[in-house]
Amino acid sequence: MVRLLAKDIKQRASALGFNKVGIVPAEALTEEGARLREWVARGFHGQMKYMEPGYMARDPQQRSDPRLLMPSAKSVICVALNYFRPEKHLDDPEVGKISRYAWGDDYHDVLRDKLKALLAWIQQQQPKGEAVEGKICVDSSPMMDKAWAVRAGIGWLGKHSNVITKEFGSWVFLGELLLSIELDYDSFIEPDHCGKCTACIDACPTGAIIAPYQVDGTRCISYGTIELREPELPEPIQSNLEGWVFGCDICQDVCPWSRFSKETAEERFEPRPGIVEPKLQELAELSQEEFSTRFRKNPVKRAKLAGLKRNAEAVRTSRKPLPE
Repeated sequence: MVRLLAKDIKQRASALGFNKVGIVPAEALTEEGARLREWVARGFHGQMKYMEPGYMARDPQQRSDPRLLMPSAKSVICVALNYFRPEKHLDDPEVGKISRYAWGDDYHDVLRDKLKALLAWIQQQQPKGEAVEGKICVDSSPMMDKAWAVRAGIGWLGKHSNVITKEFGSWVFLGELLLSIELDYDSFIEPDHCGKCTACIDACPTGAIIAPYQVDGTRCISYGTIELREPELPEPIQSNLEGWVFGCDICQDVCPWSRFSKETAEERFEPRPGIVEPKLQELAELSQEEFSTRFRKNPVKRAKLAGLKRNAEAVRTSRKPLPE
């Protein structure tokens, strides 16, 4: 039997478009799981009920151990995909801002397609009769994506709680592929290179980064404009939107490591027409049919029509016009 080598898997993953790959054993993330449970206990997850214990078996305990998700799991292949685009947001009182990650096609679909192709290739390499079980995990799966990326040496956890890479800053999507076979594992862990920098903490308009590496989700603009299902946005989000109608990139934009950003090679992340500079009035007046058509297979659909219209109206009423 010819053993499938980790280096071959990494080469294949790179050929499929992934920018960084790390492979580690499928073990419990004890410390990381404890921190997640504490975060949920403090209510920082807000209305994200899928983070709570007992919710569809996706509680923090399961998220910290991939073997509870796939009992046969022995290896975790962690991947990162650069999504940065050089277009810039506009500081225009009539225009809203949408987070860069949502400018193109839904990253869930893009990463799943690539991981599906990688899994199929791995299974094809196995000798006849030697089956390999695999499970694809992208964001919505009960996996601690950021913790696994750190353990696999892809990057370090920044003070804004996003994973930062030396090569691409924090503009990366993360995913995992669980495998039922053992491989050669990576042992390198990228050191924390944030140092004494507090740029992300200082720049957050709502004070959501309450301490280094700690984010109160209920104060985060991204949480408010995407996950929150209330008819009105709460303070301090309502009065500090700074034009954001879906998500927020402020903490990533100000990060010094963002100077290493490189334009993504993934064509499906190319901005859709009008999405970089969406007109607030148009968003506020969208019909359900227009919303469904415009944001088909795009992350903005997560906010739903009511949420996007609420956000656009909030920006229109709270944003001050630029001085003449």
